[in-house]
Amino acid sequence: MSKSILITGGAGFIGQHLTRKLLAAGHAVRILDSFHPQIHGNDGDLAANIKSQVDLIRADIRDRDALIKALVEIDTVVHLAAETGTGQSMYEIERYFSVNVQGTATLLDVLQNDTCAAHVKSVIVASSRAIYGEGAYQCETHGTVYPNQRERLQMEHGHFEPNCPECGQATQLIPTLENTPFKPMSVYGLTKQIQEQAVLLFAKTKEINGFALRYQNVYGPGQSLKNPYTGILAVFSNLAREHQPIDIYEDGKESRDFVYIDDVVEATFRCIDFSGHFIGALNVGSGVATSVQEVANEIKNHFSSSSQTTVTGAFRIGDIRHNIADLSRVKEVLNFQPRTSFRQGLANFLSWAETQDVQDKLGYSTSVKELAAKGLMGKSKR
Repeated sequence: MSKSILITGGAGFIGQHLTRKLLAAGHAVRILDSFHPQIHGNDGDLAANIKSQVDLIRADIRDRDALIKALVEIDTVVHLAAETGTGQSMYEIERYFSVNVQGTATLLDVLQNDTCAAHVKSVIVASSRAIYGEGAYQCETHGTVYPNQRERLQMEHGHFEPNCPECGQATQLIPTLENTPFKPMSVYGLTKQIQEQAVLLFAKTKEINGFALRYQNVYGPGQSLKNPYTGILAVFSNLAREHQPIDIYEDGKESRDFVYIDDVVEATFRCIDFSGHFIGALNVGSGVATSVQEVANEIKNHFSSSSQTTVTGAFRIGDIRHNIADLSRVKEVLNFQPRTSFRQGLANFLSWAETQDVQDKLGYSTSVKELAAKGLMGKSKR
């Protein structure tokens, strides 16, 4: 059955991929997006092959009048609009709260109070694994534990692994379940927690479907190569193609759960197509941890790059050490399993990146200098 779907932030990386799948399935799509220059450049637009098929509203998520217009005759809202730079969020605090929290509040207020939203039966919000902080680990003495943010002094001495918050012993990474306590360690993570909790509370009150999809590290063809504040794949690929030095933070063993864009789109599509009733959070990831050192090596090999990689011992305040998602619940609810391995997905991304202009590395170095100037960078003395 055809649905009418509003995607806030729909001109972004995930939004455009999702739009293509929805159009192919016969759904009507409306996009509301501000085309922020940090993500889209100064001449941002939709891809030509979807622009003619969607209803596009160029507006900020905080624009109430635009939201009223956007929600007319909409069945399902996919709320992707957000600021997304973890490091940047630690000093552009007001902007991150304004866009992520106030923008979501304005959206929900219109959904609650304006007759334009009478047809909405489901809201899907892009949450993040950042709400967990370090997530779940195993302590030999205390079992499953949820470490606190790593201390600057600890990392200055080269101790990067999280310790048990009860006894201080070393811990072992385990997959993080959705019932893990919230411990966001960046302003970005905190705003995503507020976003998802607000959406789920609203859905429960309205007795409609509410999905908070806790995306892990999403990557793939089409992601922004311009934005220096998110995505080591984009940063490393730009540097490798120019045979420029690649600096790796901490000891290079920090890891992430990289999830390919097609898998993210499939999980989101299944929420839109869901025939039952559900209100809750679901992890969307690969269930596999890949180290940053592995990422750098794979990228260099793909481009036959002469880039020198240096493990610098530098670290960012607010970064987590590892993450890996437990996918048992998303499999149970949506019958979803990721299909794309990191090696295959990375090859797809890098093959696409080769067709794009190399972005000026000045943006990345400027972002690092901004973090340092704000006291949000440190370096191991070992």
